[in-house]
Amino acid sequence: MIGVHKTRIVIIILFLVSFLLPSWYLSGTIGQMVKIALNFIHPHHFFILSFFITMIFSMLLGTTIGTLSAIGVPLLGTAAVLHLPLPIVAGALVSGAFVGDRTSPFSSAHQLLAHTVEVPVKRQGKAMFMTTATAILFCLCFYGVVDSHITSKASITSDHLIWSELSPAMFIPPITLIVLVLFRMSIIYAFLSSILSAIVISLVNGTSWTTVAGALWHGIDGLGGGFIHMYQLLLFLALAGAYNDLLEKLNVIQPYLDKWLESSHSLLVDTLKTLMATLIITVIAANQTLPIILTGRSFLPHWSHYYGKEELVRVMGDSTMLFPGVVPWSVLAIMCSTIVGIPMFEYLPYALFLWVLPIDYYDISFARQGNA
Repeated sequence: MIGVHKTRIVIIILFLVSFLLPSWYLSGTIGQMVKIALNFIHPHHFFILSFFITMIFSMLLGTTIGTLSAIGVPLLGTAAVLHLPLPIVAGALVSGAFVGDRTSPFSSAHQLLAHTVEVPVKRQGKAMFMTTATAILFCLCFYGVVDSHITSKASITSDHLIWSELSPAMFIPPITLIVLVLFRMSIIYAFLSSILSAIVISLVNGTSWTTVAGALWHGIDGLGGGFIHMYQLLLFLALAGAYNDLLEKLNVIQPYLDKWLESSHSLLVDTLKTLMATLIITVIAANQTLPIILTGRSFLPHWSHYYGKEELVRVMGDSTMLFPGVVPWSVLAIMCSTIVGIPMFEYLPYALFLWVLPIDYYDISFARQGNA
């Protein structure tokens, strides 16, 4: 029960996340955000804007799947009209979606990592900032170069957005979420307030109670969300917490990890060993939750003693959080590929954010080692 207790905050956040997308959809918030985003897409800068807009959406929603469902599908449809290479578009979209999944304080995976490694969310964000900024800049440069070579001859006609048709009330749910977080309110209260405000807007707009309840339970077709799609993950997370607590008490894995790590106290070598270990765990687990919990709790004693918890947060944020997107049989990779309609191996070379970060962090570790 202690292991379940350790993950209770993340379980509650995940529970609320299952209601976030349906409530925002019914209130019209998602639709309005998509209209605004599509209005700013210029055909000659399609790839870089696709990455940037998807990144903004993912930072607000905190979910890869929800972001790809909400904004990815419309952007892919626009790209098809422009006759642009869809694998590159899909790569840009997946890259942008993973920025928020890894970095957003609204992301359940981000929250899980912080609680697992016992680092406050704010300090975790600061610890990840350097590699995050470097990877985003690299992606922007790459997609900008691709735009200059591919989209220069593209053209598209689209309806001009009539701003007077937008409803300020539909911005209340995301603004509520952001403001409460910025004022350091509990993330649970922030999610709950945003969801309740969206439900009130939906009811005022004429949505019935039964429709609202059905959406919160079943989710929205093509968008996701809903408790029915989340409860298995909640149960798995509770069991994973209990299982990891049992492993810690029985001291099953820790001696092997300690023996593997005791031969080196080098940041460069330990970074490489951690990357290898978390990749192996991801390949076996085929999900994002268990690698975070198992890697974090197992490597925490060693990294805390020699480098500090923030260093472990950095290496896991640049590897454990992203590897589920590159393992073909991972649930997250399968869902991403299904939503964008492109095989993973076709868009992966263009999903720079997924594979640049591990290289980026290893280079930083190499530079620090050289300066030590």
